[in-house]
Amino acid sequence: MCGIVTAIATNNVVPVLLEGLRKLEYRGYDSAGLAVLSGELTRLRSCGRVAELASLADARQLSAHIGIAHTRWATHGVPSERNAHPHISGGLAVVHNGIIENFEAIRAALQGKGYVFESETDTEAIAHLVHDKLKGTPDLFEAVRQATNELIGAYAIGVVAEADPFRIIVARRGSPLLLGVGEDGMYAASDTAALLQVTRNIVYLEDGDLAELRRDSYIIIRPDGTPVEREVHLSSLSADAVELGKFRHYMQKEIFEQPQALAQTLELIAGGAGITPQHFGARAAEVFDGVRRVLILACGTSYHAGLVARYWIEAIAKLPVTVEIASEYRYRESVPDADTLVVVISQSGETADTLAALKHAKALGMQRTLAICNVPESAIVRETALRFITRAGPEIGVASTKAFTTQLAAFALLTLALAKINGRLSAADEERQLTALRHLPVAVQKVLELEPEIEQWAQRFASKEHALFLGRGSHWPIAMEGALKLKEISYIHAEAYAAGELKHGPLALVDKDMPVIAVSPADELLEKLKSNLQEVRARGGELYVFADAGSEIPESEGVHILHMPEHYGMLSPVLHVIPLQLLSYHAALVKGTDVDKPRNLAKSVTVE
Repeated sequence: MCGIVTAIATNNVVPVLLEGLRKLEYRGYDSAGLAVLSGELTRLRSCGRVAELASLADARQLSAHIGIAHTRWATHGVPSERNAHPHISGGLAVVHNGIIENFEAIRAALQGKGYVFESETDTEAIAHLVHDKLKGTPDLFEAVRQATNELIGAYAIGVVAEADPFRIIVARRGSPLLLGVGEDGMYAASDTAALLQVTRNIVYLEDGDLAELRRDSYIIIRPDGTPVEREVHLSSLSADAVELGKFRHYMQKEIFEQPQALAQTLELIAGGAGITPQHFGARAAEVFDGVRRVLILACGTSYHAGLVARYWIEAIAKLPVTVEIASEYRYRESVPDADTLVVVISQSGETADTLAALKHAKALGMQRTLAICNVPESAIVRETALRFITRAGPEIGVASTKAFTTQLAAFALLTLALAKINGRLSAADEERQLTALRHLPVAVQKVLELEPEIEQWAQRFASKEHALFLGRGSHWPIAMEGALKLKEISYIHAEAYAAGELKHGPLALVDKDMPVIAVSPADELLEKLKSNLQEVRARGGELYVFADAGSEIPESEGVHILHMPEHYGMLSPVLHVIPLQLLSYHAALVKGTDVDKPRNLAKSVTVE
C-alpha cells in the first residue's frame, strides 16, 4: 500500500527518488521520507505530501549518488514524522512496505540487547535487526538475508549503510518490488510507473528474492543464498501513460479512457475472431473441461465485478457460481471441489487477501485456477494455471473505473467460453454476443456524452450526507459499485440494496433528505423496479433514475430521469456503471475532496 523507490547511479539520484515517489502517490500515503549517502547518512522525513519532502530536499540542496525513499500509509503507529520511513539504526537506513507479524517478539529481543526504539512501527525492528546481524557478519547483503529469514509477514525492503556506500540491498516477500536496469544506474521500486523516468527494462522479483544493486550490476539470491537469474522485461508502459494530459484528475482521465481500454481488452475478438478457450491460456481447454462450478474470489470493486459475472455465468453457461470476499474465504471452513474453476480478480495482481485466498484454495486441492488482472507480471498472475490480462493500462486514481469495466469485459468472454465448451452456446447466440462486445466501446462513448446532465445532478448531491442506491438482477452489483464510488471519493455515506429488499428495512431511512439512485435498465425486472420506486415516492423520497430508452418512467417533481442509450442486453451493467462513476466524480469536485487520493485509502492493498 505504501511506495518504495531506491536508486544508485552515476548522477544525482535525489530528483529520481522524489519523482518516483510522486508517481507512487496514487497508492495512498500519509507521510514521506528519504535517506541518502553522501559521505554520511542524511535522512529527511515529512508528515504530508511528497511536495513538502521535495521542499526540504531543495532547502538542504541535497545531492547524492545512492539513496532510498518511501511513502507511508500508516499501519503501526499514527501518521507522524517520528513514524515515517526511513528508519535508522546506527549508520544504516531501511524502508519497508508490508506488515511484520512477529515484530513484537523481535522488538522485545532487541530491547533486551540494548536497542532503543523511537517509533511505534514494525519497520524499526527490521533496521535494528539488520544492524544486530552486522555484528556477526561484515557483509550487508548477508546481514539482510539473515534478518529476513527471521521475519514473518509481508515485506518489501530497501537498505543502505554508511559503511557500505556502493550498494543497496532489497528484498521482497508478499509485497511487490521490482528492479529497473538503467544505462546510468540500478533502481528498485514498488511499481513500474516510478521507474519509467529512467528505464523501461524491468526485472520482477519473486517471493523470497533478495538483490544487491550496484551502479552497473545487480545480483539476485534466494533466502538460502543461492544465486538466481530473473528475466529482464521491456515494459510496454510509457511515461505519457501516467501523465494527466488535458484532464483535471486521473479519475476523470481513466473514466474517459474506458472506450479505448475496452477496445484493447476485446481486441482478440476483433474482426471475425470467435470465442475460444485459448483466450485464457494455452491449457484453457484442458482446465475448463469438466468444470462443474465456479468460485470467484476478490475484494472491493473486483468483488462487484464477480457478482455481475455470477448472473452471466449461471444464466448462459449454466454453471453454479459462488462469489466470496477473499478475506472471508481464506479464514472460514469451506468444502473444496477439484472440479471447481477458481477465478481471482485484482487490478494490481498484488492484493494481499486475494493472493492468500488463491493459495488457500490451491492448498485445498483446487488447481483449476484463473487470474483476471491488469498487470501481466504480478504475483497473482504467476500463481494461476490460466490468466486473462485486461489491457486497461495504468490506473492511477484510487477509485477504480476502467479496471472494473475491463474486468466485466473479461468475464463476458469467460461466460461465453464456458458456455461454448459445455455445448450451451449456439452459433447464432455466439455471433450476437460477439457483435455486442465489439460495439461496446462505441456504446460506452455515447454514455460518456451524458456528463453535462450528470454534473447538474452532482450539484444537488454535494449537500447530502447519505444516499441510497437500488438495483435488481445483474444491476444490483452495479448499484453496489455506485455506492462504493460515492463514499470513496466524496465521503457521502452511501449504501446499496437489491430493490426488492427495500421494504425489508431500508425504506425506514427514506425521506426528503435521503436521495435514492436507481439503476433502471429496460429488462425483465423493470416493472418490479418501478413498484419499488413508487414506494420511495410515497414516502417523500427524491429519486434519481438512470433509465434505458424505452423504460417509460416519466419525469415529475421529485423524480429525475437520465435517459441512457437503448438496453444493451447482457452487457447493460457495463454501460450503467459509467454514469455512476461520473456522478461520484462530480459530487467530489463540488465538495472539494481529494479525488485521486481519498483519505485513509490506498490503491494497492498489499497488506491484510
